[in-house]
Amino acid sequence: MPDIRPAIPGAARDGRHLAHLRALEKKALWLSTWMIHNANHLRPSRDGLKVGGHQASSASMVSLMTALFFDVLRPQDRVAVKPHASPVFHAIQYLMGRQTREKMERFRAFGGAQSYPSRTKDTDDVDFSTGSVGLGVAVTAFASMVQDYVRLKGLSDQPEGRMVALVGDAEMDEGNVFEAMLEGWKHDLRNAWWIIDYNRQSLDSVVSDKLWEPITGMFRSLDWNVVIMKYGRLLEAAFLEPGGEALRQWIDTCPNQLYAALCFKGGAAWREALIRDLGTTSGIRGLLDSHDDAMLARLMTNLAGHDLPTILDTFHAAANGPDAERPACFVAYTVKGMGLPFQGHKDNHSGLMNLEQMAAFKAQCGIKDGQEWEPFAGLDVDVEDLKRFLTEEVPFTATPTRRLSAGFVPVPERLDVSVTERMSTQEGFGKVLAELAKGDTELASRIVTTSPDVTVSTNLGAWVNRRGLFDRHERHDIFKEQKVVSAQRWQGDPQGQHIELGIAEHNLFLMLAALGLSHDLFGARLLPVGTLYDPFVMRGLDAFNYALYQDSRFMLVATPSGVTLAPEGGAHQSIATPLIGMGLPKLSSFEPAYVDELAVIMRWGFAHMQKPDGGSLYLRLSTRSLEQPSRPLDAEAVIDGGYWLRPPAPDADLTLIYMGALAPEVLSAHAQLLEDVPGAGLLAVTSADRLHQGWMAARRARQAGQVAVAPVERLLSALPATARLVTITDGHPSALSWLGGVRGHKVAALGVETFGQSADLPDLYAALRLDADAIIDAVARVLLE
Repeated sequence: MPDIRPAIPGAARDGRHLAHLRALEKKALWLSTWMIHNANHLRPSRDGLKVGGHQASSASMVSLMTALFFDVLRPQDRVAVKPHASPVFHAIQYLMGRQTREKMERFRAFGGAQSYPSRTKDTDDVDFSTGSVGLGVAVTAFASMVQDYVRLKGLSDQPEGRMVALVGDAEMDEGNVFEAMLEGWKHDLRNAWWIIDYNRQSLDSVVSDKLWEPITGMFRSLDWNVVIMKYGRLLEAAFLEPGGEALRQWIDTCPNQLYAALCFKGGAAWREALIRDLGTTSGIRGLLDSHDDAMLARLMTNLAGHDLPTILDTFHAAANGPDAERPACFVAYTVKGMGLPFQGHKDNHSGLMNLEQMAAFKAQCGIKDGQEWEPFAGLDVDVEDLKRFLTEEVPFTATPTRRLSAGFVPVPERLDVSVTERMSTQEGFGKVLAELAKGDTELASRIVTTSPDVTVSTNLGAWVNRRGLFDRHERHDIFKEQKVVSAQRWQGDPQGQHIELGIAEHNLFLMLAALGLSHDLFGARLLPVGTLYDPFVMRGLDAFNYALYQDSRFMLVATPSGVTLAPEGGAHQSIATPLIGMGLPKLSSFEPAYVDELAVIMRWGFAHMQKPDGGSLYLRLSTRSLEQPSRPLDAEAVIDGGYWLRPPAPDADLTLIYMGALAPEVLSAHAQLLEDVPGAGLLAVTSADRLHQGWMAARRARQAGQVAVAPVERLLSALPATARLVTITDGHPSALSWLGGVRGHKVAALGVETFGQSADLPDLYAALRLDADAIIDAVARVLLE
């Protein structure tokens, strides 16, 4: 028998308060169900596709969300809504006056309320975007850590909030959820609530019996306060009657599939099953005889997740008890589709009520024709008093907006870096941050770095030595105290500015997502910088995409790029990451070859991250040391994406175009070619992404009748139409091959198209056809075409 946390007597509100909550619960169920029905049955379809909307998954969350949004939550609390409960969220926001009827009527249509809550596309108050992949759950843990970070540094004067995740039980299959839990334990996670909608049904099946046992075991092992919410007040009262304990045991051992099937079949089926299994048990006959079929169905589905007094008592006890700051997991038993004609049915996940079913449900809710969207139609409470309750007594609506803002952190005109004769861009990155770490500037104070156990090997060591590890508690460097010599002087305390993570890339991107939303969530501007190995971008790609979808702002530094870490072998060599950088929205990706370019990009990036129309950055760096040029540099061209390292002659037949660490091979080939191809140009690309973005933007502007010329068009206009291009990159060749389409030039594209292997660079470049000889061969081929 699970350990059910006892409710606090009288913690639920008075009769009027509870009557209002029940009225709002009824309206949330009606509006969310009608919204989906309207989208699928009443709104004209132009493509014949089912719109969907998860009526059953929404219904199971109605009571929990009613209690939370209209009673428990405060303005400073932040919520990640279960994705399939999006219609309930929109309905609740509509009742609060924070969502429009027009948006509701256009649910899942262009410009309407989104299928899953979206920070950037919904106009109501979404804290975290969510989708059915567990990332919205996990990010709340990192948001709580970020709240501790800004509060302990005195960067925010906002009241301390609770980060709440409403979790579909099937989301607990997602590995990133448990990765986040472990990281939270390492960082002494506080002020996080995860509320699991334990309806025990997923898209294709009913979940395994007693799944709650391993789930809660994992939470307990990581020091979460686990609260199991199983039975409502009606069932708890029935358990005290003769035969009640046998009834409890029967429900506790009832297989999930059988329980769901009986929820669908109704009171007569419940009666038949109970008589069959418990008919000879003392007291059961009397208990059953005291309930007609409708009453029995109501009793047997009276789970805690649908019982408002139980929900309120449980949440308020957790919020005000001795464990109030501990992370809490609530396992709330519910029925999928509760209150709808297909409740409990195995196919209800994507099921939709038909016209006849909706007509019956409409009558049951007391809604008259033409009143379907009226927020207070069909209620048996004083509507004016209910409106006063919503505007004056609901804590969540106490502030006009919960979106915060923060000022712009000044960025100097240039970032200092000590450039030596030979350096890698990874080394240059470390030196830029090391110089910033020396100063007492606002910029330096707002930078926060984080890395998944590769801090030293991505050149963050000098920054951390000066700025320290962040820890809620003081952490001494025992090696230093024991006089063990080490280059790393790492001590942790609340003033540290580096958050060290375990080696799980999903956690890195979720931490960056939370840090990059700090200005909006907590009113404190942070400038997050995260580092990882470039090949492992793909291990965290789902969370990377999720962070950008929320419009979080951060700088990702990925190194080493491509095959430049040759001895490490193919698993540590990246091929597709330049295309990932180009393909992800709200991201500007760069791959500089030289440190002076990198310093310009980082300076621009710290400003770009703060602009309303800005975004995040992805820097693909290298461990390969190159001879560094001493020169004036056109910063604007570097940011636009490219510049002429060797301008072409007016009648040039050829141009070499390169990006990143292959610059020495390209320079060598270019020098050899000048005798046979005089006037050949050499174009340095610092960002294929920015060049491509500019080209697309210019084309769209011209289509709209505007005059526009893209930077890449200006660059390639220096070439005659007959010139040939040879592109070279330490990544997939298509990252640069598109340049031939700008002005119709023929292209030979060199790059990496196969997994690498362990080698030194000369052997690997030769094998992959990236060395100077391969470039010259490509030139010969393209000139003969």
